[in-house]
Amino acid sequence: MKMSIKTMCVIAIMTAVICVVSPFSIPIPGVVPISLGTLGVYIASSLLGAKKGFIAVLLYLIIGAIGLPVFAQFTGGVSIIAGPTGGYMVGYLLMALLTGWFTDHSNNIVWKISLGMVLGTLACYLLGTIWLAYTMKLDLIAALWAGVIPFIPGDIVKIVLSVSLAKVLRPQLSRFLSSTQKTTVV
Repeated sequence: MKMSIKTMCVIAIMTAVICVVSPFSIPIPGVVPISLGTLGVYIASSLLGAKKGFIAVLLYLIIGAIGLPVFAQFTGGVSIIAGPTGGYMVGYLLMALLTGWFTDHSNNIVWKISLGMVLGTLACYLLGTIWLAYTMKLDLIAALWAGVIPFIPGDIVKIVLSVSLAKVLRPQLSRFLSSTQKTTVV
């Protein structure tokens, strides 16, 4: 896959956005804190699309896995990904793919972008809840209360905010990227 230097820089910027917003979180009773990580994933994947959004999220996970404190509550390391909340973090990749795919095929129509974010969130919830239940030896209901139900209102707000940003910024970003010189890096 060939990519322009501008495209690589935009992916790096979106990775940085995810890294900056994700550590900010609110601890709640239980294991899973409320964080802005999903907001970063929504924004990156709705602006970049499926492939580039996936790359931005993957880079974020790699940066956190090597130990930089970019995960919720300013943590980092492989142990976080392997821990109880790791399924949600890996679920960010599914969220980026689904959000990005629907955005790529949305013609900038709000309900299509929103549907992608909702389906991406459901995929993240599914993977995360299964992993949380397994690692913490919880039944499904307990895992849903620990890792999904308290997060629904906040995720709705994040989706509304992200869709609004995508609606305005995605056309501008597309024009910016298409106006680049045709210099490519392999």
